[in-house]
Amino acid sequence: MSGAKKIVLVGGGHNALVAAYYLAKSGFQPLVLERRGVAGGAAVTEEFHPGFRVSTLAHSVGPLREDIAREMQLGKFGCEMIHPDPRVFAPAPDGRSLLFHNDHGKTAASIARHSAADAAKYPVFAAALGEIAGIFEQITQLTPPAIDHPSPEDLWNLLKVGHGIRGMGKRRIFDLLRWAPMAAADFVAEFFETELLRATIAARGIFGAALGPWSAGSTAVLLMRAAADAHPVGSASFPRGGLGAFTAALANAARKAGAEIRTGAEVARILTKDGAVTGVTLASGEEIVCGAVVSGADPKRTFFELVDPAQLDPSFIVRIKNLRAAGTVAKVNLALGGLPKFTALAGAENAAQALSGRIHIGPEIDYLEKAFDASKYGEFSAHPWLDVTLPTLSDATLAPAGKHVLSAYVQFAPFKLKQGGWEEQRAALGKAVLATLESYAPGISGLVEGAQIITPLDLQTTYGLTGGHIYHGEIALDQIFTMRPVLDWARYRTPIRGLYLCGSGTHPGNGLTGASGANAAREIARDLR
Repeated sequence: MSGAKKIVLVGGGHNALVAAYYLAKSGFQPLVLERRGVAGGAAVTEEFHPGFRVSTLAHSVGPLREDIAREMQLGKFGCEMIHPDPRVFAPAPDGRSLLFHNDHGKTAASIARHSAADAAKYPVFAAALGEIAGIFEQITQLTPPAIDHPSPEDLWNLLKVGHGIRGMGKRRIFDLLRWAPMAAADFVAEFFETELLRATIAARGIFGAALGPWSAGSTAVLLMRAAADAHPVGSASFPRGGLGAFTAALANAARKAGAEIRTGAEVARILTKDGAVTGVTLASGEEIVCGAVVSGADPKRTFFELVDPAQLDPSFIVRIKNLRAAGTVAKVNLALGGLPKFTALAGAENAAQALSGRIHIGPEIDYLEKAFDASKYGEFSAHPWLDVTLPTLSDATLAPAGKHVLSAYVQFAPFKLKQGGWEEQRAALGKAVLATLESYAPGISGLVEGAQIITPLDLQTTYGLTGGHIYHGEIALDQIFTMRPVLDWARYRTPIRGLYLCGSGTHPGNGLTGASGANAAREIARDLR
């Protein structure tokens, strides 16, 4: 048996690295155990074709919560962030397009080519979203309150949020109460008439979720995402060197603070005795004694694979079992021999700049809904919604000179297929993505030199995401805040003493922001003191 460590963190995803940093700064000795050869979880950079590297899964940063970024000082550890402008290029098959700039006035000018009324309303919408996002930002920094016996701190935190809500005024309060349960399609329709504009903004409410734009509650997801970045189309922040450079900086910051990180160390079992954690056993047979374990793995993997379920109350097991965590996202990475030419940018002098942020492929609300419909019946969409980046336009080091990498999130692709398995359907998914891209960038198929197709099953088997869910569980009205992951256990603690959760399956769980890890570390440090 190795020497005892105060705290062991299972998994080296970004939230676990953030938690390790804060626990080390609090005077503990955290040990991060990552089963793969590199820390970073779903935020890594890997070579997928000779000479071509890509952010394998996640391809843009959340962004990292402002206070976390300030305290971890990632720039000192080689993390250089790129913030392209425009953030999003949204083409339509007929050659029309929209550019969403960092500056709302520039975006309004782009929208004016389609609708003067929408151009006038866009700054109004951005201001309203920013105002409400401020409230949600406060909520993401809270530990969800205890429902039955809230502490004085819980009540104080809720009072501060309530004060912020009251400060918005009566009209905005009613807007918030009305908007949160709405379908994102209805939400954007209250402001805009242009389909392309509606679809690009509404898509933020369904990203990574088993929701379509007409699904009730998808606006709440959109507002949660706005807590991290209040821009109507969200973040477009890329680390030079890919997402692996970002998580490498997180790891180095954690090490500098006093954490230890071991890769190639797979945790096979979390050991317990008399309802409390005693240590972990690695797949190699090594046993590590500790007083606390923090799982960065998803809740289902933690309680059904790492912990002996006999140690848990049956009612808790049922709740975790019923946690919705069936993914709907696939990823396709392409090695391209040249820069694709989009019809909507024909003759444009700034084509490369327009493509340097994210590219939204999903021209209408009903297009997005039909893509979702396919997944409801166990099929991947033949005309998927794609969130695309060409990172080599900002960072030429990712590919050989003159060549490019294309990274595409693909929705919707259900974890469970009605017919056949994902190994049989892998090639067909790749063809559907290429056919969709051809509609906007004719000739792109001829540029492809290599491809990596990552299915929802791969997300589970290779990257440890149960059900292939990139957020460790559905982000929906009944699985957020005090109900994430389940009611009564939303405070990062678990029924087993000394066992905690810090991954995206906990509040707020809304992407690469580090919020879940930082919040969890705060509660763990209080307990262990």
